Amino acid sequence: MVRHPRVTFRSPVYLIIYVDDDEGAAHLHELSKLAEKDPEFYTYLQENDKELLEFDPDSMDANEDGDDEYEEEVEDEEMASVPELTKNILQNWQKAILEHRSLRALRKLLIAFRSAVHMNEEDQVVAWSINHSTVYNKLVTTAFKYTPVVLTHHCPHKTLPDGRFKSPTQNHKWKTLQKLILSYFHNVMQLLTQLTDNELLVMALSETAKLVPYVTSSRKAIKVYLKACLDLWSSSEDKVRIAAFLCVRKLASSTDTSLLDMALKNTYITLVRACKQTSAHSLPSINLMKNSASELYTIDHAAAYQRAFGYIRQLAILLRNSIKTRSKESYKQVYNWQYVHCVDFWAIVLARACDRQSEAARGGESELRPLIYPLVQVSLGAVKLIPNARSYPYHLQLSRSLLHLSQHTHTYIPLAPTLLPMIVTPLTSSFNKGGSLRPLDFETTLRAPQQYLKTRVYGEGVVDEACSVLAEYLASVPVHASVAFPEVTVPVLAALRHAIKAAYKFTGNGKDKKGKSKGKEAVTVKALVDRVEESVKWVEDRRKGVSFAPEKLDEVHRWENNVKTEETPLGKFVRVQRKAKENRRRLMEKVCSSIGGKMLN
Repeated sequence: MVRHPRVTFRSPVYLIIYVDDDEGAAHLHELSKLAEKDPEFYTYLQENDKELLEFDPDSMDANEDGDDEYEEEVEDEEMASVPELTKNILQNWQKAILEHRSLRALRKLLIAFRSAVHMNEEDQVVAWSINHSTVYNKLVTTAFKYTPVVLTHHCPHKTLPDGRFKSPTQNHKWKTLQKLILSYFHNVMQLLTQLTDNELLVMALSETAKLVPYVTSSRKAIKVYLKACLDLWSSSEDKVRIAAFLCVRKLASSTDTSLLDMALKNTYITLVRACKQTSAHSLPSINLMKNSASELYTIDHAAAYQRAFGYIRQLAILLRNSIKTRSKESYKQVYNWQYVHCVDFWAIVLARACDRQSEAARGGESELRPLIYPLVQVSLGAVKLIPNARSYPYHLQLSRSLLHLSQHTHTYIPLAPTLLPMIVTPLTSSFNKGGSLRPLDFETTLRAPQQYLKTRVYGEGVVDEACSVLAEYLASVPVHASVAFPEVTVPVLAALRHAIKAAYKFTGNGKDKKGKSKGKEAVTVKALVDRVEESVKWVEDRRKGVSFAPEKLDEVHRWENNVKTEETPLGKFVRVQRKAKENRRRLMEKVCSSIGGKMLN
């Protein structure tokens, strides 16, 4: 049974101005077409309130009149107790809303909803008592589902062809309904802090998103709403996060650009705060936040440019201060998870906005494309800040972000000088310490622990990860589809061949002076070298029939566009590597989940 506070009953004072209900036969005809006009709401009725689709108008009028008489009697007698809300009363309101889109019934419903929200507050005077959890749940879900239906009928908002909406401030009923809507919206925000059921949270977020066009005139309500949605977006389960983000996206879709700017700013700040620490458990949620937030920044590229420019500039300032000061504290401003995730986030944003297919669909280059160069410079500068072996995981994190950016924007980024030291150093140096250390997880590590330095397990892991990223880089369109691919790979192949020879220089079986085998790392690198050499020959064979000179850029671009990198030897090699890596990832997730289950048991 739901507890409600002891209060002295007062007749509820309704400060909302009443307007005439648009009732008549036309609404009955409209109800018959409910499945066609609002299939989502009709499906909800079929699943939860099927009896409401089979009502009698005459009995409806009688019930509604009887309900009104009951309420008037309660007010006249000034009873000493709060009236109890029952399923019958609630069903009468539902029928009135469903049949006539009754504003009067909606007001009664929302007054009862307010009572449900504030029922446990000692200083609140409520109009209804709710003594059963089933009635409480039914009241809350009815308010969520039915309110948008009535408002859309009496005060519809306009949706533009580009998906943005325009608030219905010019509608003649707008001023009358505004206080009612804002009061309900405030109560929903209060309820969001109380709900613990994820299904109800998703419903609350999904239905309140439909009310956003009606509350954009109140900046106070919008700020409270945005904060509540972003809090859920950064701390809840995935389905609640997605529902909360859709609310933020709905808000950002307003024709009022100030709302978009507010959403962009607060979304980025929330993301930065949420990624201070990264673990195997939090990484999927952080990735979900980055991917969803990037969608927000591609709604309006011109509006997003100012925010993106300012935040990338902040990263550059932090890097510049670290380079100038060269202290342990200044290095921490750059060598942290927030910096890494910020670089990765902007790489995702620019990759989405400046993708070749996206730009072709928009009919021109994105306004965000000029930000690719400064982001690349900031990332490469951060890699060079501390080039020691302990920082290799950090270098790999930034390299993956730049690789993603290069693959989607078809922009050539010189990643080979960053990746080659991570391959060459373990092969040519004494990474030969044994031990029982488990392999390092490079996705959730920024700086290798001291005990991993010079160990075989760390050297093997670094070589494997760096070779994987290098193979992806060389197989990407900006590199492999280039007519100059054989020339671009000359220094890369030279460095890798030299490293392989150094690994075998002491004996023929890949052992150094202490007898520690380097065969595994050498085999990994040799496989990559072989595939690159085969791809070089493949490109050279295709170039033999070329009759144009390098200055004929149109011919060069046409030739490069016809290259299918996935059909090359290196492209096939990378595809196999991806499948193997995905299988290892799934196995690791399975092991982690089984360990977690045993710990819970």
